[in-house]
Amino acid sequence: MTQELTDELLLLLPVWGPWLVALVTFCSCLALPVPASLVMLAGGAFVASGDLHLWSLAPAALGGALAGDRSGYAIGRLLARRLPEPESKRARLMAKAITRLDRNGGWAIFLSRWLFSPLGPYVNFAAGTARYPRHRFWVASIAGETVWVTLYLGLGMLFGANLSAAADLAGSMIGTIAAATVAVLLGRWLWHSVRRKVDETGAEAPASQPIGSLRE
Repeated sequence: MTQELTDELLLLLPVWGPWLVALVTFCSCLALPVPASLVMLAGGAFVASGDLHLWSLAPAALGGALAGDRSGYAIGRLLARRLPEPESKRARLMAKAITRLDRNGGWAIFLSRWLFSPLGPYVNFAAGTARYPRHRFWVASIAGETVWVTLYLGLGMLFGANLSAAADLAGSMIGTIAAATVAVLLGRWLWHSVRRKVDETGAEAPASQPIGSLRE
């Protein structure tokens, strides 16, 4: 993503409005390098100033994102055998996405829409490749994209023209939530590890007491 592209999109936003937002969110969900979050922040700012309307912008952003998710899922199903080269960056992201999907299912899809958004497109491809159930993918996708659109349009409306402050706050919020999520998951992993160790230790303990202690 270049600064020239970002500047051009922001200049076109008041003119094309919902159409541009829908196109940008669609492309972002297919791993194309477009500044979707920044465009939505700017869209929220234009809503606050009265240049755009929330009733048209929000459905456009959500519709574009959902269409991108669904397209990524379909591409994954169609091209399951044509995966990226094993050593490429895309292959590593794909492997990480599949791992998250295997471990967390719907939660991986939901969180990758907004909290771990760089993984989102690859989770879409991975879900299609793994033939994850369509209805479960769709429910998690709708929930996650709704959070994403609401968060960025809302912050854009709140901060108006100060996009820098809105972007900084969004990054801080998502970073904090991500850190808390990782802490919770790590805590659960440690807890289950300790419980498993205790259970294994108990299972290895001798079932009978020494003869001397039985006589007492």
